[in-house]
Amino acid sequence: MVISMKNFNKFIIILLIILAITSIYSIYSASIILGSNYSDLWIKQIIWYIIGFIIIIIIYKIKNEFIFKHIWKFYIVGNILLLMLLFCGKVINGAKCWFEIPYIGTFQPSEFMKIILILTLSKYCNDFFRNNKKISLKDEFIFLIKVFLIVLLPSILTFLEPDTGSVIIYLIITLSILFISGVRYRWFILVFTILVLIVSSILYLYFFKKDYFISILGNDFFLRVERIIDWSNKDGFQLEKGITAIGSAGIFGHGLFNTPIYFPEAETDFIFAVYSSNLGFIGSIFLFTFIFLFDFLLINIALKSNKLNKLMIAGIVGMLIYQQFQNIGMTYGLIPITGITLPFISYGGSSLLSYMIIVGLILNIKTH
Repeated sequence: MVISMKNFNKFIIILLIILAITSIYSIYSASIILGSNYSDLWIKQIIWYIIGFIIIIIIYKIKNEFIFKHIWKFYIVGNILLLMLLFCGKVINGAKCWFEIPYIGTFQPSEFMKIILILTLSKYCNDFFRNNKKISLKDEFIFLIKVFLIVLLPSILTFLEPDTGSVIIYLIITLSILFISGVRYRWFILVFTILVLIVSSILYLYFFKKDYFISILGNDFFLRVERIIDWSNKDGFQLEKGITAIGSAGIFGHGLFNTPIYFPEAETDFIFAVYSSNLGFIGSIFLFTFIFLFDFLLINIALKSNKLNKLMIAGIVGMLIYQQFQNIGMTYGLIPITGITLPFISYGGSSLLSYMIIVGLILNIKTH
């Protein structure tokens, strides 16, 4: 059975509407336990979704070709915004990740930088392999150095905010695109080896040379590593409350809009704990199914697309799957808490609009 792109688009829109309803419901439920200061978050999320659907229509009208043609301009603007954050960003929870826009809210450039990186790397990789038929190891090495530099600039600026979670996503996007780009796989073995050595060195300094660790990497980075260690020991107020909320929900949950346990960041990082607390194991299975189907549709579209679209979707799917696994996994205490939101579900204008841009790009794809 052959599924047309038109039907793919219908399925994506249907799943998007289901995820939107789930998001608005979960945020409303979260606002109940967070108090009156958060009572309007679900209304704001509705507004962000409406703006997001308008963005989808705009992207559908202007076409992906136009965006790819001007992607380097977007890349420059994105990095300028990240740089400006360091000087005039709004400090929230000790990080300068947001611009404050009067009467509107906050704007987080790193969320859009993820999309810009996906498009920039996709175009650059596609152009390189299309214009070079016989590629030597030297050519490939120079190509990878240039890719490294493209990713390095926004990574440094984002790390300085500090926003380690987004930097990790930049890395996931890069590896996902490179993996199907056509580069020799020996480079991945080399990168993996280097990463193991770096992580091992950091952990050695943390456990055995704390003074050197702080003097070399700084106290802020020390606190980030300490937060990961807290996770490995299953410590931390958020983690304990999140696991309790999920574990106490049972098969069917505590009921609609009933989250008996309070925990911070319920509307963003721990939105899944709120949803699962309300609807239990059965509700969680339904959400897992919708998320899986959304990712599965994107992969199927990639299989029927040209090389440029394959690269773009590889970056998108790599980013989505990582964020889905990271957010839900940290809620269960399986992996460290890094402040990664659940795509399409967690509250946040910048993150949601960036995902809606993704949907617009996907709907523009013409398969063969």
